[in-house]
Amino acid sequence: MTIVYAIAVWLICGFVAKGWWIQIGCFALTTLLMVELNNMNVLIRVYSRMVSCAFLTMSCCASFLFPSAHEGIMITCMTVAYLILFQGYQDKMSMGKTFYAFFSIGLASMAYVQTLFFVPVLWILMTTNLLSLSWRTWLASLIGIVTPYWFAACWMLHDGEFSPLFDHFSTLIDFQFPIDYSILTINQKVTFLYFLILAVIGAIHFSRRSYNDKIRIRMYFRIFILMDLLAATVIFLQPQYFNGMLLLIIINTAPLIAHFIALTNTKVTNITFIVLVILTFLLTVFNAWSTLSLS
Repeated sequence: MTIVYAIAVWLICGFVAKGWWIQIGCFALTTLLMVELNNMNVLIRVYSRMVSCAFLTMSCCASFLFPSAHEGIMITCMTVAYLILFQGYQDKMSMGKTFYAFFSIGLASMAYVQTLFFVPVLWILMTTNLLSLSWRTWLASLIGIVTPYWFAACWMLHDGEFSPLFDHFSTLIDFQFPIDYSILTINQKVTFLYFLILAVIGAIHFSRRSYNDKIRIRMYFRIFILMDLLAATVIFLQPQYFNGMLLLIIINTAPLIAHFIALTNTKVTNITFIVLVILTFLLTVFNAWSTLSLS
């Protein structure tokens, strides 16, 4: 049912006429990866498709992101990185998995270079949460990040033109001061606020009920919470990176709010769920209407 809903939103926004084939391909692939992320790691301790459903509905809420091909590629690669990194839990000899995870992050940074902001954080999380960082896995992560650029450099060497690579990395220091929130539309501001509310609800619920989950799952969810916090901080400090950071918030918030919806069954939480469904639908309509108005 959620898939039908998502396809309907994409059709209403006119992805066929606008040729958003790469974007919807990334959307579909990321959805499948979220399903696999949940299945392989048992993020929800009962059988549930809520993680992928939450990702679908949150993505459809932010229909103004549909035209963003580069950000779509980035979020697909980041989901692949999560999928592989989590398989190296407590394994300080998982050089192969670490290489492929950071190779995916390197690919993500080629589409959206600001992804590299999170690499030092992921190294810390590999130490504190995944317990997989050693000098071998750290070296494997460096090689993984560099490998896509090595191939790109070989191609540029063939063409004798390296300026695109320099231009690509120069945007890493493209900071704007004073901070200008006027560049964000009302749709972006409302959507960001709503996703923050979802993240806070999910984080509070998990913090209160995490004793029911395995230690491994607790470590994963703390990664989601921290990555949410960091992506939101980047938006607050440098709103020009809004689209990419909001997509990161979506993939990190989806497991949090899915955990809340799937594992609570009180009168208050049931009412909260109904309110969230209504707000999600209204926000989807609001953003889809604005997307159509701008086309």
